[in-house]
Amino acid sequence: MSAVEQTLSPHDYLQLERAAEFKSEYHRGTITLMAGASRNHNRVNESLSIEIGTRLKGKKCQSFSRDFRLWIPDEEFYTYPDLTIVCGKLELLDDEFDTMLNPSTIIEVLSKSTAQYDRSEKFEYYRTIPSFREYVLVDSQRVKIEVWRKLESPSVWALVQETRRLDDVLQLEALDSPIALTDIYAQTVGLMQMNP
Repeated sequence: MSAVEQTLSPHDYLQLERAAEFKSEYHRGTITLMAGASRNHNRVNESLSIEIGTRLKGKKCQSFSRDFRLWIPDEEFYTYPDLTIVCGKLELLDDEFDTMLNPSTIIEVLSKSTAQYDRSEKFEYYRTIPSFREYVLVDSQRVKIEVWRKLESPSVWALVQETRRLDDVLQLEALDSPIALTDIYAQTVGLMQMNP
């Protein structure tokens, strides 16, 4: 991603973004163009989308892919998480139906260029969302998954799962059944050998 040095209001950004051919993030007046993703990043993202979407059919929660924008008012931040899960009624910014406000789970597929940002500033911004309870980081360069959950204390988050094992599973709060890491990393290049 690369920042564009110009200052826009959130309203002006949204008008431009809705007409743009390429996606960009917005934070307090600065626009950051979003880079394309690698084959493994896309493969992991698609596998997660299929597995989660299948498990949520007929449930009270629904999932959304990386093309559905998220607005975080406290941070004046527009972004596109790789995957989100919303439990209960979906809250939207306006009647354009393209910007959500209330994810409960956010999943970011890490790439070399975004991993540090997703772990630090972006996670910090996400934590200002009142409905947000679970953060999942899925590495696209090696087999590794982390799950962070909000505890009962309003500002305490805990790492509840960290795995590098293909024979392990990912269990999300919104899902009745776990997802095998072999299904998440299926058809990736160079990642399907068993990790020690």
